[in-house]
Amino acid sequence: MSIWERIGEFVSKAGAGVSDLAEALRVVFGGDPELRRRVAFSVAMIALSAKMAKADGVVTQDEVRAFQQIFSVPPAEARNVARLYDLAQADIAGFEAYAEKMARLCGSGRPNCAMLEDILDGLFHIAKADGLLHERESLYLRRVAEIFEIGEEHYRTILARHVDIGLADPYAVLGIARGRPFDEVRRRYRKLVADNHPDRLIGRGLPAEFIALATTRLATINTAYEMIERGMRQL
Repeated sequence: MSIWERIGEFVSKAGAGVSDLAEALRVVFGGDPELRRRVAFSVAMIALSAKMAKADGVVTQDEVRAFQQIFSVPPAEARNVARLYDLAQADIAGFEAYAEKMARLCGSGRPNCAMLEDILDGLFHIAKADGLLHERESLYLRRVAEIFEIGEEHYRTILARHVDIGLADPYAVLGIARGRPFDEVRRRYRKLVADNHPDRLIGRGLPAEFIALATTRLATINTAYEMIERGMRQL
C-alpha cells in the first residue's frame, strides 16, 4: 500500500479535523518509525501548506506548481491529497496546534529533528513560488519555526537558502560566521553535502518525490561555497 493510500485511509477517518491525523500517526505507526516518518512528513507538508495558504488569503498557480514539484502524486491518489488539503483549510483548529502535534512526533529530540527542518524548507519553497515572500507568509513561517524549536540562527540559515543566491549572504547559507578560517568553511560545507545526500534524506523519512527539492537545496549550498572560495582566492 502506497503512502498516498495510507493518507487516504486517515483522511476518511478524520471527521473531527486534520489535527486528529497527528495523533493517529503516533498510534498506528508506533511500531514502524520509518513508515511513520514518511507518512508524517507528507501529511505535515500538505496540511501546513494548506494552512499557510489560508493565512495568506490566496492560493496562486505558482504555489500549486511549487507544491507539485515537491510531490509527484499518482493521478489515482490525487483525490486523497485534495481531500486532506481541503480538510486542513476547513479545520477550525489553528495551524499552531497542528504544528505542535506534528513536532511531538520527534519526541524529546525536537531541536535536532531533521524532519522538521525539511518541512519548513518545503513551506519556504511554496511560499516564495510567486517571487515574493509576503508578510503574512513570513510571520507564519517564523511561528512554525518557533514551534519546531528551530533557533533564530538556524532559521536565518534556512531563510538564506531561499533568497536569490545573487543577493544572499553565502556564509549565512552555510550557517557559518564570516571571518572563519577557510578550512573550517570547507568542513562545514562537506558536512552539509553529506547531510543532504539523497540516500541520507530518504533514510530519515523523506518521500522520494522530495529529493528534487533537496537537490535544489544542495545546489544552493554548492553555489554559496563556490562564492566564498572565489572570494578567498581574490584576497
